[in-house]
Amino acid sequence: MIILGIDPGLAITGYGLIKVEGHGYVHLAHGVIRTAAGTLPGERLYLLNKKLSQLIKTYRPSRAAVEMLFMSKNVKTAIQVGEARGVILLTLAKAKVPVVSFTPLQIKQAITAYGRADKNQMQKMVQAILGLKALPVPDDAADGLAAAICCAQTKL
Repeated sequence: MIILGIDPGLAITGYGLIKVEGHGYVHLAHGVIRTAAGTLPGERLYLLNKKLSQLIKTYRPSRAAVEMLFMSKNVKTAIQVGEARGVILLTLAKAKVPVVSFTPLQIKQAITAYGRADKNQMQKMVQAILGLKALPVPDDAADGLAAAICCAQTKL
């Protein structure tokens, strides 16, 4: 089973792909989809759709784990992340990829057993779980991998 994990954002969307093999996980890819500030919002969302569609076509995930939006002090940022998450969910639905959503707390607990783990703790645990030689960077991509691992560990 191939799982695509996604940390949504308008400026930066992190993603990670893992393959479940037996009781372990194999790292396939991770990275970010960036959209440029100053570009019209609709164009940014279109670019996110296009690049995510390419990832889906390349890796053909069996399932996707998308991090849920958490409350933000900045309403503008929360709206933008919500719009990006909507495009992500639509893109996955069009590709017929089943989606599971997790809160940041659920993902942190699954990876570190501590719901308030910081970015560095998360990166180190993702590195250890996947046997990576280096920390997965940037942290948005590590969050995508963490979402995928969380999904793999969850009985659905």
